[in-house]
Amino acid sequence: MASLREKQIASLRRMINLNSGVGNTTVASETTFSVLIYDKHGQDIISPLLSVKDLREMGITLHMLLHGERGEVPDVPAIYFCQPTEENLIRIGQDFSDGLYSSYYLNFISPISRQKMEDLALAALQAGCQSNIKKVFDQYVNFISLEDDMFTLKHQGSDTLSYYAINRGDVKDSDIDHIMDSIVDSLFSVFVNLGQVPIIRCQRGNAAESVAERLDKKLRENLRDTRNSFFTGLSTDSFAAGQLSFQRPLLVLVDRNVDLATPLHHTWTYQALAHDVLNLSLNRVSVTEQDPSHMSNRSKTKEYDLNNADNFWSTHKGSAFPDVAAAVENELEDYKKAETHIKGLKSDLPDEDAIDLLSDNTAKLTSAITSLPELLKKKANIDKHMSIAMALLNSIKSRKLDVFFETEEKIMGRATLEKPLLEIINDPECGTPLDKLRVFLILYLCSNTMTDPEFNDYAKALADAGADTKALLYMKRWKSLIKMTAGGGMSEYTGGVAKTVSMFSKLMNQGSALVVEGVNFVLKENKLPITRIVDHLMELKNSEEEKEYKYFDPKMLRPGDGSVAGARTRTPFQESVVFVVGGGNYMEYNNLVNYAKKKAGATNKKIIYGCTDVVNAEQFLNQLSKLGNDIS
Repeated sequence: MASLREKQIASLRRMINLNSGVGNTTVASETTFSVLIYDKHGQDIISPLLSVKDLREMGITLHMLLHGERGEVPDVPAIYFCQPTEENLIRIGQDFSDGLYSSYYLNFISPISRQKMEDLALAALQAGCQSNIKKVFDQYVNFISLEDDMFTLKHQGSDTLSYYAINRGDVKDSDIDHIMDSIVDSLFSVFVNLGQVPIIRCQRGNAAESVAERLDKKLRENLRDTRNSFFTGLSTDSFAAGQLSFQRPLLVLVDRNVDLATPLHHTWTYQALAHDVLNLSLNRVSVTEQDPSHMSNRSKTKEYDLNNADNFWSTHKGSAFPDVAAAVENELEDYKKAETHIKGLKSDLPDEDAIDLLSDNTAKLTSAITSLPELLKKKANIDKHMSIAMALLNSIKSRKLDVFFETEEKIMGRATLEKPLLEIINDPECGTPLDKLRVFLILYLCSNTMTDPEFNDYAKALADAGADTKALLYMKRWKSLIKMTAGGGMSEYTGGVAKTVSMFSKLMNQGSALVVEGVNFVLKENKLPITRIVDHLMELKNSEEEKEYKYFDPKMLRPGDGSVAGARTRTPFQESVVFVVGGGNYMEYNNLVNYAKKKAGATNKKIIYGCTDVVNAEQFLNQLSKLGNDIS
């Protein structure tokens, strides 16, 4: 079955094909040349899925932002792809008045309301271009697919759905309603594309519960409207044609507050490190490197795409960094051998048996020439990963990230630290103020015995080290509120490092090559709190989560109160969509991927990870600091 990402790509191709046919493959002679106009959200949806080359092959001659400067392009269809916001509709109306295009194909990311549709029709009438509006479509693609099994809701403007937006003290009910409705709208789009109606489980008493109740209602209403339902009697032109599955997925809705430590945790896997250190964004990463052609300290910034088209990335994105470094070296060695082999082919031949030798050598040269483009492509990919790995290694060395990673693993695994944390915080050579704040907050979250004087000592040391301690104000208040609620609500952090050596001493930079020697590093694979919750709910284990999480089945005739009693599935789930309200990260994504792989042998489990926005530790700390600032 096609992945969520593949289904979204199919929807976009169909849209660019003017919503006629599937649009997965188009014959060159049938290509319709057109212009594509999108808003910033539309740009974010398309960016990780379709390259400029892909768009050109589908006939897109120009692609522009809706609110940018645009001139008249006659005799070419204009494909609009945007949210049906007031601002966007006014601009589309302006385009009608200016007569920029000869025909308009309007595609809205989320459904347009009847009132707004009438306003748009009025604008077209006033401009006298109603006959030029060929099609208006609700596309139901209001999510950003980053991986086959990972999506997020927002990138540009993600602060509107962030942890800060949901948890700030002065948030109004109307603001929360808007945030919840935005999340529900996006999750509905996800399940329309999957062609499945989920069974919903959620925590009680937080934003996740509000999302669950609203999504249950929205799915129920759509199922009741049998003529227009996306989930019954799928026709050939419906969103998920041929994709209706009898195996219903479990939707696990989790609030970010269930685990605040993981977003702060230093990491050691390739993808998560790239996000933490290099700010991987929409599958693209920027690397600043010294320009070897200049003797001065001039540097240049390169941008690299990291997606499924890159086999090395697909294979190693979830691997520990030392393993990735070793793999880059192995790829480089293989390339050098192939290069030496081609250079070694001699064209000078002896006179005797010249024809046979010439024939043999010609075959070898032909083979070498044929393989050359693939070899050059491989070399460019090796250079890309060498550049990224070097940038990561430089940060690991300068900030001693391995020390922080190992310390945090021991804290979360309840192991004894080799030296007091205050010593690390007071060491000017060890990490940035941000690194020190992260490791302390993890200690504070995992400790139930820290006294106020101890807390104050750490706060003073962090302030002396140059850290912004406003986040401590929020975290202290948050923890006191959690203790007051029934059961404490704190997640248990299990296990950390099974065996560690100082990785820093094993990572060396020799010239331009990246070398990892004798790494004797074993990372014990542990379930993060969210993975453990998912495991309990998918397997229907007799646990606290299974009892405490509310249960909604939109297909049941009467909506329940969310209690787990009564009619409900008794069979463990094979598929699950895990969604975090308040921000997610690549550590949780990779942890769930590894969990699904381990289960795959016997049961072939499939898990999709989603979140309101993908944030690294620095971005998350900035939100905590803003919340602390609101308190002070």
